Amino acid sequence: MRRAAVTLAGWPAGAPPVRALLISDIHVGGPDMPPERLARIVERANALRPDLVLLAGDFISDKRTGTRDYPYPAAVAPLAGLRARLGAVAVLGNHDHWKDAGEARAALRAIGVRVLDNDAAAVGPLALGGLDDAFTDHADLARTLARMDRLPGAKLLLSHSPDPFARLPDRVGLMLAGHTHCGQIAPPLIGPLSTQSRYGRRYACGIVREGGRTLIVSAGLGTSIVPLRVGAPPDMWLIRLSGGRPAALRPGEGSLSR
Repeated sequence: MRRAAVTLAGWPAGAPPVRALLISDIHVGGPDMPPERLARIVERANALRPDLVLLAGDFISDKRTGTRDYPYPAAVAPLAGLRARLGAVAVLGNHDHWKDAGEARAALRAIGVRVLDNDAAAVGPLALGGLDDAFTDHADLARTLARMDRLPGAKLLLSHSPDPFARLPDRVGLMLAGHTHCGQIAPPLIGPLSTQSRYGRRYACGIVREGGRTLIVSAGLGTSIVPLRVGAPPDMWLIRLSGGRPAALRPGEGSLSR
């Protein structure tokens, strides 16, 4: 578990803080992430009592070294057990587009997860944007920002890839992402062998601050290519969001910055 606290400009007066749980890169598939393991993770997530769950894409695994594939309805079924007063919101990742984006959206919506494709929604005190996957060239940042600008509230952008952060305007104080797995294979003294980001290690993992903007990149839960992690343990982020000066970040217990 990683924790952080972020204050955002535009927070409605009198609105209480929001506990947002970031979960990314579940990659359901054998041998390391069967639905039964995801169900246990959902129990842990609920024990944190989040107000909002944000799912940053790549719900299934299609690695060649996998022992079992699951169809989307079976893969995401445990997510129906998530409990959060503001619900669960998702964006798709590159593996979802490579597999079947339409089936992914349908399966998520069938269990009550809201999917945002280059769109935005008012969620509690947030003007929440959901950016489609940039790695497969499905992201439309301009359209998403325009949709966010029409809504009241503090601006937060959810994306699978962290790369769009480089072009994010300062009026969006916080972006949450996954995709990199924090390298997945990141030996000591060497670091990530690959991040699948055009910016290398710049947005590889954890908390990144540039100007008045903050980016939090999760290592995710599952694996890609091989069912193995070295030096990049799986994680979830519990982030306390509240009003205050733009994008001031106070790392909490267990938070990670690298």
